[in-house]
Formats: sequence, structure tokens, C-alpha cells
Amino acid sequence: MLLNPRLLVASVILASFICGTYLSNIPIADAASKIEAGKKQKTEKANSLKPIAAEEYLWLEEVEGKKALDWARKFNSTTTKALEASPDFEPMRKRFLEIMDSKDQIPDVTKYGKYYYNFWRDDKNVRGLWRRTSLEEYKKAQPAWETVLDVDKLAKDEKENWVWHGADVLNPDYDLSLISLSRGGKDADVVREFDLTKKEFVKDGFKLPEAKSNVTWRNRDALYVGTDFGAGSLTDSGYPRIVKEWKRGTPLTTAVQVFEGKPADVSVSASVSHDHGKIYEIIQRGLTFFTNETRVKKGDAWVLIEKPDDAEFSTFGDYALITLRSDWKVGDKTYKAGSLLAENFDAYLKGERKFDVLFAPPENGRVSLASVDDTKNYLILNELDNVRSRIYLLRNENGAWKRTAIEAPTLSSIHAWGIDADESDDYFVKINDYLTPASLYLSNAEKTGREKIKSTPEFFKAGDLQIQQFEATSKDGTKVPYFQVSKKDVKLDGTNPTLLYGYGGFEISLTPNYRALTGAGWLEKGGVYIDANIRGGGEFGPGWHNAARKENRQRAYEDFIAVAEDLIARKVTSPKHLGIKGGSNGGLLMGVMLTQRPDLWGAVVCGSPLLDMRRYHKLLAGASWMDEYGDPDKEENWAFISKYSPFQNIKAGQKYPPILITTSTKDDRVPPGHARTFAA
Repeated sequence: MLLNPRLLVASVILASFICGTYLSNIPIADAASKIEAGKKQKTEKANSLKPIAAEEYLWLEEVEGKKALDWARKFNSTTTKALEASPDFEPMRKRFLEIMDSKDQIPDVTKYGKYYYNFWRDDKNVRGLWRRTSLEEYKKAQPAWETVLDVDKLAKDEKENWVWHGADVLNPDYDLSLISLSRGGKDADVVREFDLTKKEFVKDGFKLPEAKSNVTWRNRDALYVGTDFGAGSLTDSGYPRIVKEWKRGTPLTTAVQVFEGKPADVSVSASVSHDHGKIYEIIQRGLTFFTNETRVKKGDAWVLIEKPDDAEFSTFGDYALITLRSDWKVGDKTYKAGSLLAENFDAYLKGERKFDVLFAPPENGRVSLASVDDTKNYLILNELDNVRSRIYLLRNENGAWKRTAIEAPTLSSIHAWGIDADESDDYFVKINDYLTPASLYLSNAEKTGREKIKSTPEFFKAGDLQIQQFEATSKDGTKVPYFQVSKKDVKLDGTNPTLLYGYGGFEISLTPNYRALTGAGWLEKGGVYIDANIRGGGEFGPGWHNAARKENRQRAYEDFIAVAEDLIARKVTSPKHLGIKGGSNGGLLMGVMLTQRPDLWGAVVCGSPLLDMRRYHKLLAGASWMDEYGDPDKEENWAFISKYSPFQNIKAGQKYPPILITTSTKDDRVPPGHARTFAA
């Protein structure tokens, strides 16, 4: 569902309208009456429900099962008819489509050789075009693009529901690529070799059948491949656990195994890094979602990198880089979680541990390292300071690292990345916030200033809107920040329709990004929008994430409740005017909020959710998330998971606020069974 722009629009509109119907002071009469009637019937039925037995609903986990699909279609029909009854629905749908199909969006590019490549979708190219141009052309308002692959035409010619999943271009020749195509948007894809000069697939070239594969160029005539080689070749999470070297002109069955993980691992993958004139061949064994073993090839041997299992290893030319998720004691010195360490690569392999600390979190814990990138001579650090982006350039000069700040707005999301680290110190900078569309700048680390080369137009009126940042106090006293976007003259009388969004997991941060559909469908109409930076995210580094993992998961939910209660205490809104929204792990958050505090919300939008935490690890990729949530098959883990698992905490006779649950039949990561069984 989420892959077709028009169906995505329908989902977004449904989300807007379920909140608009129940949170606004202006009734949407037809939709409201139909939904209220449905609520009454469901409440009456709920009063007679017996306790839920999971086995009664297992048939809904059959993703393509006829009975399950018929059930879903019937359920969807009732929902869409009710919400589409509003006279505002069609005008909003058209406006959203215009925004999504706008040709004025910034086309993001990646440089391969002399070309800048972009993948582009619009109303005329629904599946998309892979295209390229020069930097000179790219700077123009209307660049001249050369089409490399038309995915719409390919899908039509091959009678396949192809969805673009990316390309791995051969370095340093840049004339061949491995293109990944998914049927309908699944994680599993087909990989095929493509000639970038002839702009056609290579006859008798490398080709992998549909699977959740990991594949990378070793050289022009060999690949490292992790895929479904047959029985026993995948982990319990459904990802490759075996890596083989596959040589050109030979069948996949003759590929030579180079490494094997264990079934309980999350995955095993290989990569080849062309890094400032050096080539690093790396195998990573994912022990859990947040821990790994990393091996680098030296001669004929794969050398295990000594580091904490939860630390990330990378390279920058001659340097080994270690990013810490937990404190690491080396000799008589302890390096703090969240730090970035550098050491000469060869010296590191020999046991040297004279680290340069390129980043260390301050004592107040409010600054974290969001990401690292590079140019020819510089590292680019993307940092978060109280959830506000800051960018720094680092260069090693005579053994000392010089740090330079890049000037940028204060309440913005800023991201900087190198364009071609082997050739130049050029880098791109993209800046935006909730009310300011993105602008793209071209900079050079050796020079001051930057050149604005692209910008997105304004898609909604923001002149009378404002961005503010507040803090709520959670149950245990922790200060939890949140962003509020509203009218400048917002009246604090408790009646403002308010949409509160949250995620709170997997160390993912919520930062101030431009949301065109939210602006057009919600903010312009007087609604208030909130992003809650709850624990479980990465806003303040790994400690903020770990504070809400496994047995501490409830803290994320208490943080979200604290933000809601702070909004009510400040009289921004009140429960009947307060709607909440989240997807995936945020969908789990929505399910917990519905079952733990049904009194606090006027409406709930729950997308692609995890909801049955008793069985999540048995469905598709679920086993890979046990490092986040715990293993429900272990009694000591189920003791804390069972207290919040939404499916198990539905109560017969309880009055719940209206909820919209969205999912996709083609989602092979978070399967639709969660959404279906919870709705049932």
C-alpha cells in the first residue's frame, strides 16, 4: 500500500481525517455519524467478548491467505466509506497528490565517476526513473537528465510489479552496477547486473533470484554474496548467515564459501570499501541487532577487530574509527559511551591503543553524535545539541585534529555529507525545519561560505506559525524534550486539535524536518503538531536509547504520557482534542497508549505496527529485534513484555478511542498479521 503514491495519499488522508473528525471543534457530520454508529456497535459487542485467545486469530497472519484478505477488504471498505464521506476529503486528496507529485522537489544525487545519479518518481513516472547528469547541469533550475533505466517501462515489458531498491555501482570504473528490484515493495529483491554505458542489463551477467540478499562487488569479475543458498543458509531472522565469493561466468552453486555465522545471528554480510586509495574487505557478523563481530581481510586471513561487541567499526583512509555504544575501559582509561575514537589502522591491528578522541559526550548528556561522513581530507561530524543539529569539520594536522564549526540555523535539521571523498573536499549541506522547506548547498571544506543550488518550494502557509521546544517531566523525573508547531497566537484554552507523534526505539532520533502534508492538512487548519523525543530514540546518544530497552521499555511509554499530560497541563489541548500517531515501533507505541491510557486520547493512528509481542519474534524479521524488546519465550522477559504487549492487554468492555490501523500486504518486515489480529 505504501509504495503507490495515490494509495499513500489515501492513507495520509485517512490519518488526517480520523484525527480531524474527533479532535476538531468543527464536526465532519457524515463521517462522524457513521463512525460513531460503528463505535456503539463495537462497544456493545465488546461487552460480551470472552478473553482473547491468540490461536483464534492465527489465520489472519496468513499474509496472502484468501480468508484473511477477504476479511481485510471488508474491514477496509467500512473504514474508507465512512472517512471519504466528508466533503473535504476530495479537495484534500487532490492537494496532497499535487504536493507529492511536485517536480520542484530536490532531486538527491550520488556521484559515480563523472556523473551525478538520481532516482526520481512523479505522476508520470510512478515506479521511477534512474537518471544522471553533470554537476553543471544539476545546478540549473531545470537540469537536462539522461535516463539510465525507466522502471515503469521495465515493469510493463516484463509484466512485473517492480519497485526500485537501489544500485551498487562498481568502483573505480563506474561502468557496471548491481540493480536491486523488489516485487511489490518487499524487502526481498532480485539483483541483476546492469551496463551503465550501454544502459541495459548484462546478458549472462550476475543475477540473483528473489531473496533478502546482501551482495557487493569484490572486483570487476567477482562478488561477495549472502543470499538464500538453500536449507540452513539463513538466520532465524530470515537474513543470510553465509557469505560466498561468486566469480563471473560460473553458476552460483559453485561459489566458494568464505564465512559462516550461526542460525541465532541476525545476519552476516560482506562489504568492500574503496577508501582514500585503500581497499578494505570487511565481513560483519551481526550477533544481535546492536552487537557484531567485524573482520577485515589481511592477505588470505580474516582478522577479527578487537572492540566491544556493541561498538561500530569503520575506516577513514589510514585510520580505524570506533564508535562506542557503551563505556570501554582500555588500560587505565575509560572511554564514554557515544564517543568516536580514531587510531592508525595498521597500528590498531598490531595492538596499539593510543586513541584520538574525535567526539565525546559532555557531562550534561544533551549532546550526541548523529552521524559521520568524510571528504578527501576531512571528517564531517553531524551532532545533535538538545535535538538541534550542529555540523563540524575535523582535519588531522601534524598529528592533531582541528575542529571547525559550520554555521547553520539553530532550530533546524542539518545534514552534511561528502560528494567524492577520493577526489575532493566538496560536500553537500541540506537544511530544513518544520516550517522551512529544504535547501541544498554546495560547500568545500577548504573554503568559507556555501553556494545554494537547490530549494524546495513552500507547500503550505507558514507565516503565522511558530516552532517551540518544551520539556515534560517523566514518571521517574527525567526531562523529556518535545517540539511544538502551532499558530503564533494559539489560545491556551485546552481546545486546540493536537497531533502528537512518537517513535522511541532503535536509537532513531526525531528532528525538526519539513512535513508538507502535515502542514497542508493539519497546521494550516489551526492544528497543533508535536514531536516527542522520548527515550528509546537516539536524541541524546546510546544512553537515551538503552534507558528504554528490554525490561526498561515502559519508560518510553511513560515519557510519551508525560508529554501528553504536559500539553494538557499547559492547556494546549485536552484529551478529547488530542490525537496520537506512530508507525512500526511507533505503531507499538500507539497500541500501548490505546490499551494503557485510553482516557488520554481522542483518536489514534497506528501504522505498520508491532502489536502481538508474544509472537513478534516468530514472524518474518521479528527475531532480529529481540535485542530491543527481549525474548518472549524466556519467562523472565515475558514477565515485563506481557505488561505492555497491546494484543494481550485488550480488555473486554473497555471504552477505547477511535483508532485507524494501517498496514501493507507486501510488508515482509513487520507483517500485516499484527494489525489484522489487533483489529479483530
